[in-house]
Amino acid sequence: MNAFIRCLLATVLSLAAGLAQALTIQPYTPAALSAAQQAGKPVAVLFHADWCPTCKQQERVFERLKTEQGLDVLLLVADYDKEKDLRKAMNVRVQSTLVVFRGAAEKSRLGGDTEPDKLRAALRAAL
Repeated sequence: MNAFIRCLLATVLSLAAGLAQALTIQPYTPAALSAAQQAGKPVAVLFHADWCPTCKQQERVFERLKTEQGLDVLLLVADYDKEKDLRKAMNVRVQSTLVVFRGAAEKSRLGGDTEPDKLRAALRAAL
């Protein structure tokens, strides 16, 4: 392998490693939550409603946090109106609730908060 290809490969691997340590946001699925919890990984569930202004503010904050290094957490966005069984299982009573886990152990919970520092701290509780 020539030097250029080795350098290019090292750069790509370095960038991929950096991205793996940033916040990942995806829609909630029972399989994704179960896999993260069984692997003992940091995972959070955000109960979001499209009609909720607080949820929209949280969404903007989490989008900004996606670029922050060292926040290796999977954020699963659950539809507050549709995921009634999940809400009941997690004892969630209002939209814009964030429940943070390390594996199956709950590490933090916030309801209705839009402050970036508080949301970041809640996510970091799982690291």
